[in-house]
Amino acid sequence: MVTFESLITGKDCIGIVGLGYVGLPLAVHLSKHFRVIGFDLKTNRIKELESGIDKTLEVDGPSLKNAEILYTDQAGELANCRMIIVAVPTPIDQYRIPDLNPLRSASKLTGEHLAKGSCVIFESTVYPGATQEVCLPILEKESGLNFGRDFTVGYSPERINPGDTVHTLENIMKIVSGSDDATTAMLAKVYGKVVKAGIHEASSIKVAEAAKVIENTQRDLNIALMNELSMIFDTMNINTTEVLEAAGTKWNFLPFRPGLVGGHCIGVDPYYLTFKAEALGYHPEMILAGRRINDGMSKYVAERTVKIMIKQGIQVHGAKVAILGITFKEDVPDLRNTKIVDIISELEDYGIKVLTHDPLADKAEARQYYGLTLNNMDALKNVDAVILAVSHKKYKKMGMSGIAGLCRKGKPIIVDIKSMFTPEQAKTKAITYWQL
Repeated sequence: MVTFESLITGKDCIGIVGLGYVGLPLAVHLSKHFRVIGFDLKTNRIKELESGIDKTLEVDGPSLKNAEILYTDQAGELANCRMIIVAVPTPIDQYRIPDLNPLRSASKLTGEHLAKGSCVIFESTVYPGATQEVCLPILEKESGLNFGRDFTVGYSPERINPGDTVHTLENIMKIVSGSDDATTAMLAKVYGKVVKAGIHEASSIKVAEAAKVIENTQRDLNIALMNELSMIFDTMNINTTEVLEAAGTKWNFLPFRPGLVGGHCIGVDPYYLTFKAEALGYHPEMILAGRRINDGMSKYVAERTVKIMIKQGIQVHGAKVAILGITFKEDVPDLRNTKIVDIISELEDYGIKVLTHDPLADKAEARQYYGLTLNNMDALKNVDAVILAVSHKKYKKMGMSGIAGLCRKGKPIIVDIKSMFTPEQAKTKAITYWQL
């Protein structure tokens, strides 16, 4: 079997399947100590990385250029690896059911080129049991090898936070687990070379899988509570931000804030856990209640925007609304599971023309995934209202006056989902302002 010694000496190499937000940073860090082959199905992605370009912005140019990694879209190269780390997306479908097709495809591809004595590690978020129930049989079938005798598996959940320059791979404690004690120990040593925050060895793969899926479930529920409080306080004409700031003076009050919950983790992971729970006959109530609240926030924001426009005497049908920001998070280009598209859909149902802008989002991806045309800032002038959806640095630099300047002459309307500004600022500038 592959060992830490065979990897650290360069006798054996590590393969990374999937070079996105998770796989690429991992490949770059591991390449400082091990031989690394990075595989991705997208030929354009491989060409970009070979040119020193990372469109995800997770790895800076110098680090990418200095990394000694063999990038390839040829799956056959994986046959040269004795440790293969799978880091592919695990989304949900339109019915909010876990979509394991990318994971199954990656397992099939890995199995087809799996050599005897190898170890396969999965980093993708899954429900407890998926590694051994879904991935393992595929690996055995495609490779013709026997699990335990010819190869082992492990699970080490990713904890990448896109756009976060503080909580990076090396600064976040890493959970590792293996199908046997020797595999767990080896993974602890391999990941320990790049993760300085420490390694937690889980007692089993299922424990590690469960730990990952509840990390984001907990955050989802806390944000759902804040969203519900925000809607309650709005009916009372109380500013939610001020309430949370006041409550936050107590030492054990958790600093969560209301907002849209999108992206590849928080808005997705809870459904993996509830899917498995329901398959076993247990119907989760609290988790799904939180999901219903968070999934409904886009509709709520759109309706509040329409009501504000009506109150200001604006004819809604045929009105123009500018939305600033389309990515799921500030200062990242990631469009996965963005909830801004739901706001756009709701507004369009009212006959409103929506103009969308984002300085970081890829225009081709926005068109491909959501059928959206991203506008230049010049096209956003003379709108009836502005929804500040994502707090990109560019919008912060514009300031409240700059954003209000996009509106027609008269009293500007700003709907601030991210609470970038304050009601006091709006009053001094005669701006109709609402924040979540």
